[in-house]
Amino acid sequence: MTQATPERSGTVLLRGGFVYSPADPFATAMVTDGDTVAWIGSEGAADSFATGVDEVVDLAGALVTPAFADAHVHTTSTGLALTGLDLGAAATLADALARTTAYAAANPGHRVLLGHGWDETRWPEGRPPTRAELDAATGGRPAYLTRTDVHSAVVTTALLDLVPGVRGLAGFHEEGGPLTRDAHHAARRAAHEAVTPAQREAAQRAALRHAASLGIGSLHECAGPDISSEDDLTGLLALAAGEPGPRVFGYWAEAAANHTDLDRIRALGAIGAGGDLFVDGSLGSHTACLHAPYADAAHTGTGYLDAAAIADHVALCTEAGIQAGFHAIGDAAVAAVTEGVRKAAERAGLDRVRSLRHRVEHAEMMTPDTIADFAELGLVASVQPAFDATWGGEDGMYAQRLGADRARTLNPYAAMVRAGVPLALGSDSPVTPLDPWGTVRAAAFHRTPAHRISVRAAFTAHTRGGWRAAGRDDAGVLAPGAPADYAVWRTGDLVVQVPDERVANWSTDPRSGTPGLPDLTPGTTLPTALRTVVAGQTVFARPEE
Repeated sequence: MTQATPERSGTVLLRGGFVYSPADPFATAMVTDGDTVAWIGSEGAADSFATGVDEVVDLAGALVTPAFADAHVHTTSTGLALTGLDLGAAATLADALARTTAYAAANPGHRVLLGHGWDETRWPEGRPPTRAELDAATGGRPAYLTRTDVHSAVVTTALLDLVPGVRGLAGFHEEGGPLTRDAHHAARRAAHEAVTPAQREAAQRAALRHAASLGIGSLHECAGPDISSEDDLTGLLALAAGEPGPRVFGYWAEAAANHTDLDRIRALGAIGAGGDLFVDGSLGSHTACLHAPYADAAHTGTGYLDAAAIADHVALCTEAGIQAGFHAIGDAAVAAVTEGVRKAAERAGLDRVRSLRHRVEHAEMMTPDTIADFAELGLVASVQPAFDATWGGEDGMYAQRLGADRARTLNPYAAMVRAGVPLALGSDSPVTPLDPWGTVRAAAFHRTPAHRISVRAAFTAHTRGGWRAAGRDDAGVLAPGAPADYAVWRTGDLVVQVPDERVANWSTDPRSGTPGLPDLTPGTTLPTALRTVVAGQTVFARPEE
């Protein structure tokens, strides 16, 4: 592919490749005019544009698609994970402690050592590090190391000393176990307050660059008082608006008590009062709220908001015309959300509730009843297929926490799509990495075959679905008049894949009239981004190889 030299052109003709577009399933060329798609069509028709544009790009057989929209990201934490201590690759507890010691020695100037990604269910020791072990590994310095799900963390004694009153908060374990609940939130605030503005901006910039290199053109930043800070969100939105890179849509996860609260949330630049507004926690940390006890713990997890509080928040947001949203994973938490939204609809009107597309993050333990409720109430399910790829299966973490039978019910994407529940795909990075094609693959090749959806449906949910979840119906697709947000890919054969194993799972027959996508069968090489363009501006271009 011929790389463009200017960062931005007036009119650009891309030709000689494949353009994934509902406007023309056989398209090989596209014209953009500034920040908008102007035309899509065949190679022969492209000749008439060649002399009237500012730039011609020879695709050399590459694929052009809409840029991906990741519907759930924690940008600063992603950047800190990319540039900091990564414990996701630690094979054992001893390995994790050794990596921590080495990182502490290599970074003597850091006020707090930050790390992410440990997962005791993957280690032969079967447990996280104790506080005493972490004190020894860090030489007694403040350290905050999050579990892979970011709903618990192990910390050093020196970090606890920075958090007045933490030992009296819910979720504190005197014996040195991971912090959860209020204790974890307090420790996280203290750790993040130690990050300098320069470190934070560098982390955000690193995350946005990485996203662009993966063909991601927009991110939904799920911020909130228990996750980051107001300065973190406003700084990120200003950075994204001021430099070439992916678009960022901000969500602020704080329950509103009145319209003044909503005005303040809007003043932050957020488009929604939601995202990770916690109704419960996570399965890995035993804090997801369940109807029946965990298989490996004698309790049902933790609920943070009940149906009445959910109803108050949704009704207030609906009256103000702002999108609400919640984090809900366990079946009891999801049921509390649907009960609360239904109560809000009785007060504010069902049509008004549906029109705002209130959203639920994760929505993992769905039942036939809650799926029907989502469809009726117009709730968007912001889901992360990589969770199933990482923790699903007969021997995965889900099965450990819930038992194999309950674990098989998780993330039922096919039933949700059949019921008409809108899906928006994301990563929850750094919980699972930014990896859009891997995310589409995980949805199409779900570990439970009955929950699989087609590659086309998953791709749509990871492009157009993210824009729709943010209230935009005109984007996330390549068609005349749509935003010129697209990615160019080096890939293998284009096929049409379906999730039903009773029939051939792919086809290259052009008579279907369905535009093809890359073959994502497990084991095949995923596409490589050659260029990412946002609003007509090149935000990533892979160097010539």
